Amino acid sequence: MTFHQTKAFVRHWLNKVDDHSIHSPFFFDFYRKVVRARTEKDSFADVEKIRSNLLVDPTVVTLDDFGSGSSGLTGNKRTLADIARTSISPQHVAEFYVRLLHFINAKRIVELGSCLGITTLYLARKKNSEVFTFEGSPSLINVSLTHFEYFNQQNIRLIEGALDSTLPDFLQNPAKINFVLMDANHRYAPTMKYFSLLMRRLDEKSVLVIDDIHRSAEMEKAWEELHHHEIVYGSVDLFRCGILFFDPGLNRQHFTWSLK
Repeated sequence: MTFHQTKAFVRHWLNKVDDHSIHSPFFFDFYRKVVRARTEKDSFADVEKIRSNLLVDPTVVTLDDFGSGSSGLTGNKRTLADIARTSISPQHVAEFYVRLLHFINAKRIVELGSCLGITTLYLARKKNSEVFTFEGSPSLINVSLTHFEYFNQQNIRLIEGALDSTLPDFLQNPAKINFVLMDANHRYAPTMKYFSLLMRRLDEKSVLVIDDIHRSAEMEKAWEELHHHEIVYGSVDLFRCGILFFDPGLNRQHFTWSLK
């Protein structure tokens, strides 16, 4: 954890609250059923076995379009073990995403940043859903596709190429998106740009999650602006990620909670 992240964590810890401070029925329900709930043990043991294998995989890959996805790593050649250690959502976070998908009954799911496909496999476990995952690095695409094929996951569509071109093309489809996980380029300008593109395909029941909102000053700036955006009516800071809600009935409430 960098010095900036350590300071951010202390601020987060000082500001966080528990269920005794939640007066909104919606957010109380969300807190108890999604944030504080626990997924049944070994529900994703098969996917976690893949993660375990990746964490010791010395294979070196070239990352042609990785944004700023790996904290603390430099250069475009990295081992799969390094990528798995620094860039994949931890198990408890991925399980949280699945509980969230069930809570809102998401059917059309978008993930910006497939990485190695582990989080994608979690998202795809939501029944009667379709997952559109975007990735720009051919090396990571090959690894992800191998995992999707291994699990014979039929509800995943991997969209290859740079987000600046693939996302606008995808959003030409007028279908509404129920859930978005933004976990691609962890910088201010791309984060704001992708939000602006996505907002036209969100409705009041959609939920958007931004990963790593405290990893840098510019990501904190993006989070601060987005959770105060005029179309955002509720937000939750879980430190690891931020969650945005768009239902006007939520009356612009913001909460700081701990996920673990």
